[in-house]
Amino acid sequence: MFKHILIATDGSPTSEHAAQLAVSLARIHGAKLTVVYVADPYPFLSIGESNPLGFQSYMAAAQGHAAQAHATVEALCNQDGPAVTLQARMVENVTASAGIVQMAKDEGADLIVVGSHGRSGIIRLMLGSVASKVVAESPVPVLVAR
Repeated sequence: MFKHILIATDGSPTSEHAAQLAVSLARIHGAKLTVVYVADPYPFLSIGESNPLGFQSYMAAAQGHAAQAHATVEALCNQDGPAVTLQARMVENVTASAGIVQMAKDEGADLIVVGSHGRSGIIRLMLGSVASKVVAESPVPVLVAR
């Protein structure tokens, strides 16, 4: 049924649970799996003079987090059964939801799997919900894992 599954990760336990589901689905359907990590835009560019060292440090940290998150998903793909074909991607300078949806379009994914932290009330209003935004913006089905 599914040929190409996109899993969004931020390296959290919630996204690792979503990755476990995505890997299982990829094995069942014989699907290719793409894992994407979205690095939020650098938060300090609009405040006076930007410090290039601050930006470089920010991006180096984001690339390190992405590499760790990708390695976790890769390990899941290589354990407990036949290996799953995996490609890792990082998107920079966009919001998480926009980056996830755009990557799904660019890669031709027919399913997006995202984790949800399950926040509610005022916390959700203040922080927003990446999963909710992906569901609202995605042209393909979205599986939200809790």
